[in-house]
Amino acid sequence: MDAGTETVTLPHDAMLRAGRSADHSGGPQTGYFRDGKWTYEKQFEVPQAWRTRRVTFEFQGVYRDAMVYINGAFAGQWANGYSTFYISADAYLTYGQTNTIRVDAQAHEDSRWYSGGGIHRPVHLLVGDLVHIAPAGLKVTTTDIDSDLATVVVATEIVNEGIAVRTVQINLHIHDAAGEVVAADESRATLLPGERITARQRAYIHNPSLWSVDSPTLYTASVHLNKDADPGDEASTAFGIRSVTVDPIRGLRVNGETVKLRGAAVHHDHGILGAADFADASERRVRLLKAAGFNALRSAHNPMSRAMLDACDRLGMLVMDEAFDVWTVAKSADDYSRRFPEWWERDIDAMVAKDFNHPSVIMYSIGNEIIEAGTSHGARWGRRLADRVRAQDPTRPVTHALQGMYIARDKIPALKAQTQQHQEIRGLNDYLGQLTNLIDALMASDVVGERLIEPASVLDVVGLNYGESRYVQDHAAFPNRVVVGSETFPTKIDQLWKLVTENAHVIGDFTWTGWDFLGEVGTGRHIYPEDEQVHRAPYPWLTAECGDLDITGHRKPISYYREVVYGLRRDPYVAVRRPREDGYIIRPKAWTWSDVVPSWTFDIAAGSPLHVEAYCAADEAEFRLNGTTVATVPIGAERSFVAEAEVPYEPGTLEVVAYRGGEEVGRSALHTAGEPTRLQLDADRTELRPDPQQLAYVDISLVDEHGVPNPNRDRSITIEVDGPAVLQGFGTGAPATEDSFLGRTATAYKGRALAAIRATGAAGQVTVTARAEGIPDAVLQIGVVQDRAVDDLDTASR
Repeated sequence: MDAGTETVTLPHDAMLRAGRSADHSGGPQTGYFRDGKWTYEKQFEVPQAWRTRRVTFEFQGVYRDAMVYINGAFAGQWANGYSTFYISADAYLTYGQTNTIRVDAQAHEDSRWYSGGGIHRPVHLLVGDLVHIAPAGLKVTTTDIDSDLATVVVATEIVNEGIAVRTVQINLHIHDAAGEVVAADESRATLLPGERITARQRAYIHNPSLWSVDSPTLYTASVHLNKDADPGDEASTAFGIRSVTVDPIRGLRVNGETVKLRGAAVHHDHGILGAADFADASERRVRLLKAAGFNALRSAHNPMSRAMLDACDRLGMLVMDEAFDVWTVAKSADDYSRRFPEWWERDIDAMVAKDFNHPSVIMYSIGNEIIEAGTSHGARWGRRLADRVRAQDPTRPVTHALQGMYIARDKIPALKAQTQQHQEIRGLNDYLGQLTNLIDALMASDVVGERLIEPASVLDVVGLNYGESRYVQDHAAFPNRVVVGSETFPTKIDQLWKLVTENAHVIGDFTWTGWDFLGEVGTGRHIYPEDEQVHRAPYPWLTAECGDLDITGHRKPISYYREVVYGLRRDPYVAVRRPREDGYIIRPKAWTWSDVVPSWTFDIAAGSPLHVEAYCAADEAEFRLNGTTVATVPIGAERSFVAEAEVPYEPGTLEVVAYRGGEEVGRSALHTAGEPTRLQLDADRTELRPDPQQLAYVDISLVDEHGVPNPNRDRSITIEVDGPAVLQGFGTGAPATEDSFLGRTATAYKGRALAAIRATGAAGQVTVTARAEGIPDAVLQIGVVQDRAVDDLDTASR
């Protein structure tokens, strides 16, 4: 191996290896990661038998400007870093020999967030007959659905790349979740040399099980081509039977039932894995987001990966899939606006082809906060994009995340002068609070209303970023308009959810964000007087610090508050404001929640006053300290669903009991932790398959002798992995750190860390050892089992 090269397993994020620095990097937008250029090479054998076959490489995502070479010859390219694309290899292959494929990629000042770099999504080698089903050529539509019968239409794109006329038998089988055939059809088609056709078949499923958020039932459609009684090409796809409609009277309906979107905007990175998109990482994210109360995700701001969509299908999560962050006007020095005019049609087609069979996808978004959207030419582009989507898929609505700060940015100075007069600004947090008022005023202005008319008219659902001030006022003037809060402030969820539930034409809310992400550093951080008063945080800040869940998947207090607002949580949740000698208080504003922690472990003198808050949908909260009532306060007196009180600190147990109408609703408690005495390891599964794509996540906690986590005694933790597995990523939810996710050592953050363990392809026993100074080693074993089903939901603890 040459110097400077390494052997990697795809998917792979090359930008992680490039490292971070305050200077000579992408800056705060990308988490201070360095840009780069990367080359991947792989050798593969091409047998003589492939002379009469067709060979295609499928790339699900290469960031960015991918250039593909086979045996040194240019074979194809793709500009977008998130689109699936295909490279036909036949013209460049050498049969009966070893062949080489090379992929070049680069990233440089082209993203507003952490993009990652290189082949960050899976790659597949497709080998088919001369008469074959085209890649992504199987499309399933469920046209007529009722409780007794579902009509399934399967469209199969077939290509004859031979030199003779060929007649093929087309056999369709539909299997249910148990693998039983529930419908079938046979057809026949004749193709001339070079001809491409679409064969359509209908099948009928009796007593169908419908796909929904609560019951995500999947079927599988398989198509086999037979030529002269010989088996030929085949393809299969999972799909769900469900209907989606939107109107301003009944809102969004799935299978005829109204659904309000409890949405989260999410970026594509997987935290400690960077942008590398392993299916198990996507599955874990979707599972944790759904457990936190979300039923919908918005991909921000690029097409969602196939692995993520597969997880949403299986687990019952609705999806708004988004195409672009820019069109023709740039937001970064060398962003996609330079490629957009020549590539947008291919990108739209690729997104729709990827999404078509996924029941989780209920809506396409053609853009996010597009700068030119409010102009006549911008609206024209919007119409072209929307029409292109509908030409490929007329079954799903089209939206666009519109933002008044771009639509009417020429009016901002005047409105800023009006809204910020006579308001004291103590720091950046106060400034961000004023920003919310400015956005509200701008979105409610007549000029935004006027400039929205044309871009909104091309949409089935009008997406508004931070635009709730228009929800009600526009309904009278535009009674046929359906609206979604495509991006909103998390701190306003109580007001936003009230608007969603009280207005049929408002179909849901997508918070910014559901899961913290790399880049746009410090967007939602707590900024005190001693901190640098800048919007983007200085190095070594790493994350945006504004997700309901941190980058390791650990839920923050805002997540539990949201769960209460949604009506999904009965027990109260209690958190404590971090004590400060100066008494400086940060209140929820914009993307920043209260600076509170779910802990009753503090290094302060007994009797010191602490501000505590409990979240609950009840009338009254009683705070008990070591069994004694220290405060009883109403819920919602100053903040909806919140009870606040001053409690003198005393080690032990702080308990909150919530009441409604004098009856107890629920209770919860915090316990003081002692000094950490051990490392607790919790794995999300007990076994792996011997597949290099398989991951197991191990949560690591510093706990006392009773198992209570101690968030105040962070220390360096080292991980060792022995057996048929490797450490794929290791880190914490720390928003500012110089630790590398590629290292074996990280400093715990609030007593926690996370490791991702990847199988290498062999069977055997994997031993994970965690070490920290002054604490006994902790050991966890995970089996890698050959040829047996693995229950991914099993958990292991040590």
